[in-house]
Amino acid sequence: MKVRTNKPQMFKDGSVEVAPPAHGGESGIRRCGITSDKLVTRPFEGIDTVFDILAYAARTHGTRNAVGWRDILDIHEEEKELKKVVDGKEIIEKKKWKYFQLSDYKYLSYIEFKEAVSEIARSLIDLGVSTDDVFNVYAQTSPNWQLMAHACASISTTIATAYDTLGEEGLTHSLNEPNCAGIFTNAELLPTLLKVLPNTPSVKFVIYDGEPSSNILSSIKSVRDSISVYSIEELRDRGKTLPSDSLSSRLPKPETMACIMYTSGSTGAPKGVCITHDNLIASVGAVYKLLGHHLTPEDTFLAYLPLAHVLEYIVELIMIFVGIPSGYGRVKTLTDASVRNCKGDISAFRPSIMVGVPAVWETIRKGILSKVNASGGLKKSLFNGALAAKKAGTPVLSHLADSVVLAGVRAATGGRLRIALSGGAALSRETQEFLSAALVTLVQGYGMTESCGMCAILPPELMQFGTVGLPVPSIEVKLLDVPEADYLSSNNPPQGEVCIRGPSVTKGYYKRPDLNEDETIFTKDGWLRTGDIGQWNHDGTLSLIDRVKNLVKLQSGEYIALERLEAVYKSCNLVGNICVHATTDAKQPMAIIIPHEAHLRHVLQSSNGKNSAANTPDNASTSNGNHKDKSLPDLCHDATVKSLVLKECNAVGKKNGFKPMELLQAVILTPDEWTPESGLVTAAQKIQRGKIAKAFDAEIKEVYKNQ
Repeated sequence: MKVRTNKPQMFKDGSVEVAPPAHGGESGIRRCGITSDKLVTRPFEGIDTVFDILAYAARTHGTRNAVGWRDILDIHEEEKELKKVVDGKEIIEKKKWKYFQLSDYKYLSYIEFKEAVSEIARSLIDLGVSTDDVFNVYAQTSPNWQLMAHACASISTTIATAYDTLGEEGLTHSLNEPNCAGIFTNAELLPTLLKVLPNTPSVKFVIYDGEPSSNILSSIKSVRDSISVYSIEELRDRGKTLPSDSLSSRLPKPETMACIMYTSGSTGAPKGVCITHDNLIASVGAVYKLLGHHLTPEDTFLAYLPLAHVLEYIVELIMIFVGIPSGYGRVKTLTDASVRNCKGDISAFRPSIMVGVPAVWETIRKGILSKVNASGGLKKSLFNGALAAKKAGTPVLSHLADSVVLAGVRAATGGRLRIALSGGAALSRETQEFLSAALVTLVQGYGMTESCGMCAILPPELMQFGTVGLPVPSIEVKLLDVPEADYLSSNNPPQGEVCIRGPSVTKGYYKRPDLNEDETIFTKDGWLRTGDIGQWNHDGTLSLIDRVKNLVKLQSGEYIALERLEAVYKSCNLVGNICVHATTDAKQPMAIIIPHEAHLRHVLQSSNGKNSAANTPDNASTSNGNHKDKSLPDLCHDATVKSLVLKECNAVGKKNGFKPMELLQAVILTPDEWTPESGLVTAAQKIQRGKIAKAFDAEIKEVYKNQ
């Protein structure tokens, strides 16, 4: 779908150089063309803190819907049989699956939302929560997460974020390092909290939502006498009886620390990024300047990513500011298939705007293809023809494809989706191109916790593939040479490590002077070295090539970029998730892959190579042999299947212009999903490269031994 714009020439200058290189071995400094004279620090006069955003939203958007949620009406349990291989023997294991039955969406208006925040804030002050205290938010994404965060922001109490998937060790760290005085969590997370409370002595207040058992509440209270436990409803009721005159003296200043946001920890223990109110306000101002003309009162936003992730946190703050209702969903209830006796969150809420990480968009693309493959030859041919017409941009055929064939695909997301953003990691060109044609204009963005999610965003007016867009208006960028890998600012196009500076960028990590004084991270002249390798394109947009830490020199002496390879290989329809691995002794990389089971079975069950080539995604070839009755673990150990997956991955690599040294020499297949609980991915779904290598150490060594 093409996004209409009333400012088609707004970004004609792309980014512009505002200062020449200060030293050898680096590029000049570039800014977004529309703000080349001055970086954005706020949306407009009078908006200086997060509380100002809330007050402005209540004044301006009033009784319009601000946040929506669904209550759980019932939980349905269904038993399914799963085949597993244990000690070489196949066993059938019965497993119970839970499905939610949900209510229709219920809403708070902007005025009601602000009043609820005020009630909680008054209660916190009355309980003795001070400006020196830190309050931890360890909960699922929901309106209550935002109510607690805004209540703390309005009284200058810093919050510390914790992913709701954190285990005991991670939660203990995020409570102890800032000496948290309190924590907000969900009823279902209280058992985990109970285990860590004896080792987190600073915690005095436990606030929860949901309906926990009386036993768990009693157990938490008995950990020590100083712990007080309240439901969020009790806080609100308490606050209603308290005067509001205590609030004015506690209002934050721009330099007040709003949040200690813990990174998801893909490179070690989570680091607490110190984010001030003015960091957040600059970021809101930057997006408003860049994309404000695309955001309308008729839009709706589906909120489901973890609010402990900076991407979701900043996007939801922007939605409150511009007056776009946020409907909260759960990853487990997004689709119609994942609920019972009701619609899934997407089709119930019918969003016009969505934000996701690459894993979400890959799943959506492969889900669409699975449905298409199961729909029969005629419908499949129609779909492929419609997609080809859209990609070719033929006016009449494109319109016909949109209205007749692809409308059915869009109906699955409610039929109103018009713009989507991918961030958090690299997205493959195949996936971006496919979804932009079949579903919605999907633009990329680039950011990090240290920049409040702000580095670059691609405006829809410049829609293209393979770039993360223009520097956001609150950031300036330069490239630093990485000579050992031949990434030089003097190359054509210029390449190097991305360095950022501006009002959105953090001044440092919480209680980490070792990092804050490390000039390989924070330079003395105010630049943050991101560790990402970037490239300036001819139109002033920025593309990301890889991570400095993920460059590996092969046996030949040439470097390969692991993250770039993963982003491309992940677009292979037989791949569910992937970790590319290489060492200095390797001739070529290899990969550990979780297969996409539905697509793999579709390929294997095709009757012969000729039929398969016509009827499988991306013309995947078919192996001979009867695999129909094999379990996924058996398929993962099947040499023919490994050969098939390797062949298809390398076909995608060649299609994307990979050099021979970038093609895979072998694959290791595993049936087991990588989850934050297993420690093989972070809460933000980034792979834990070192831990995966350790888990598959024996298989990896065997591959390199036989290369």
